[in-house]
Amino acid sequence: MRVKDSTTRAAAIAVNGPAAAGAAPGSDAGRTGRVRPATGGVLLAAAGVAAFSLTFPATAWALEGLGPWSVTTCRMVLAGLIAAGFLLAGRVPPPARRHWPGLFAVAGGTVVGFPLLTTLALRTSTTSHAAVVVGLLPLTTAAYSAVRTRTRHSRAFWVAALAGAAVVIGFALQQSGGTPTLGDLYLFAALLVCAAGYAEGGRLAREMPGWQVIGWALVGCLPVAVAGAAAALYAEPAHLTGHTVAGLLWLAAGSQFLGMLVWYRGMAAIGVARASQLQLAQPLLTLVWSVSLLGERLSPAAPVAAVAVLVCIAVTQRTRG
Repeated sequence: MRVKDSTTRAAAIAVNGPAAAGAAPGSDAGRTGRVRPATGGVLLAAAGVAAFSLTFPATAWALEGLGPWSVTTCRMVLAGLIAAGFLLAGRVPPPARRHWPGLFAVAGGTVVGFPLLTTLALRTSTTSHAAVVVGLLPLTTAAYSAVRTRTRHSRAFWVAALAGAAVVIGFALQQSGGTPTLGDLYLFAALLVCAAGYAEGGRLAREMPGWQVIGWALVGCLPVAVAGAAAALYAEPAHLTGHTVAGLLWLAAGSQFLGMLVWYRGMAAIGVARASQLQLAQPLLTLVWSVSLLGERLSPAAPVAAVAVLVCIAVTQRTRG
């Protein structure tokens, strides 16, 4: 990337990290913060998880005034335009042909599949219930990554990951009375496609900046998204409210672009499997937003689940993964 002045240079560093300033990837930016790459990767991935934890409440707000297909396609259009603006401002060349298969997986999993399936699920499921079901995402992401890259992880890592998954499964079944619903089927399908998108995105982020990974995936979906949004808005009733607009804007800018930006950079720094385990905290964060923003009633089991999940996170972060 060519930087013509100090302002553009500063913006490039903010987006791309130290590499944009000529520093080696993973090095301390100018040696000013003295932050170890692993520590920085954990913080970036955690910031992504925090952004993702607001996705379901924002979707619930957006659904107050738009149909599920309108929410999904409109967020794709807005996020794609934001990504296109960043790519144009940075004069980023198109990705190499070898990156296209991975970008297709990212687009199919995180741009189209997961948003659509979870939005359909939230028509009948509460955000708190959906959050704990999607708590299985760290395990599915780690498993997909292990198969895809033929990576071996320690027994302690997998025991902790399975324990965390068991906690969120038990919590989900307790919330639904022990019987999976149609919404659960949508959510389980969303887990599979999103795990592939996360793992492929984390792999690509080792070869290109994370924001470019999600940026090109979003831009590649723009033609389909625009056509889909036009059809959805024509077929589904629309009634814009403050909640609807705020939810849609967060889904596009926060969850779909900025959250993915820091998430992929974090995965590139500490690995897909280790970063994915940080998402064990996401259901509990979403529960907090569900209560504070949507007024949902919190199950008494939530504090117990929170402690158990945080213990699992601590174990996975201290094992080689």
